[in-house]
Amino acid sequence: MTGTRWLDEREMAAWQGFLEATSRVSRHLEQQLREDAGLSHPHYEILVRLAAAPDGEVRMTDLAEGLFTSKSGLTYQVGQLEKRGLVERHSCPTDVRGVLAALTPEGRDVLRAAAPGHVAAVRAALIDVLEPDELDVVAHALGRVGQRLRPPDQGTGSSDSGGISTSSS
Repeated sequence: MTGTRWLDEREMAAWQGFLEATSRVSRHLEQQLREDAGLSHPHYEILVRLAAAPDGEVRMTDLAEGLFTSKSGLTYQVGQLEKRGLVERHSCPTDVRGVLAALTPEGRDVLRAAAPGHVAAVRAALIDVLEPDELDVVAHALGRVGQRLRPPDQGTGSSDSGGISTSSS
């Protein structure tokens, strides 16, 4: 067994910068969505994924994998959206065990109203802070990190925007 590979000064700066940035960006986006749209960030992401799907519906298991959450966590979040009339669940016609989450017209309206403020917050917190070449490096580097930690059964992942595109909402 080899000794611990401690982080050097440069590596520690990268790690601490990553921790601070992800925490602050996450809190900033969560606050913006709650104040402007009455949504949590997970709720917004669910609405985005449903809006981007054919017919506005996705199997719950596929939705959980795409959102990097547990099935039970997703069930809770979708239940909250269902209570607000933004999402509905129904049986999958091709698999009796499957359940589909579907975006309601009200859910689509809420997403359309929330998207511009969310995109502005993403730009203010991250995108507009970085130079174009820095964006390329960040996208490439974090994509590699995500890919390395992705479970083997999830393949290469998707190239979606993580919920900040208004084209699908």
